[in-house]
Amino acid sequence: LQLVESGGGLVQPGESRRLSCGASGFILSYFTVGWFRKVPGTEREGVSCISSPNGRTHYADFARGRFTISRDNANTTVTLQLNKLRPEDTGIYYCAAFRGPSDRHWTDLDLYTWWGQGTPVTISS
Repeated sequence: LQLVESGGGLVQPGESRRLSCGASGFILSYFTVGWFRKVPGTEREGVSCISSPNGRTHYADFARGRFTISRDNANTTVTLQLNKLRPEDTGIYYCAAFRGPSDRHWTDLDLYTWWGQGTPVTISS
């Protein structure tokens, strides 16, 4: 499974950006897919997750109400819609995936078997 992120770029504060995570040839609804970010000076942290197979979504406190995770109808892409962006949201955003049930918290990086290369998002005026 190869994950590819896209959609990063330079955004002004308060604006929106849509990030996509694709996996050619794979049905992503079979995998739990998470979005993580690496903000300068901090550890990689969980942003959001969409679980398989029930599609339940999870959000970090800073993301809840501003960001939305979803899968497309073909289940080949997981999208992270970023709204009301702030300068502190600047970082590299990664998608990651694992398959199968788990009792561990969705933000546990070790849960995820596959990782994309990341897409940078910069919020600046």
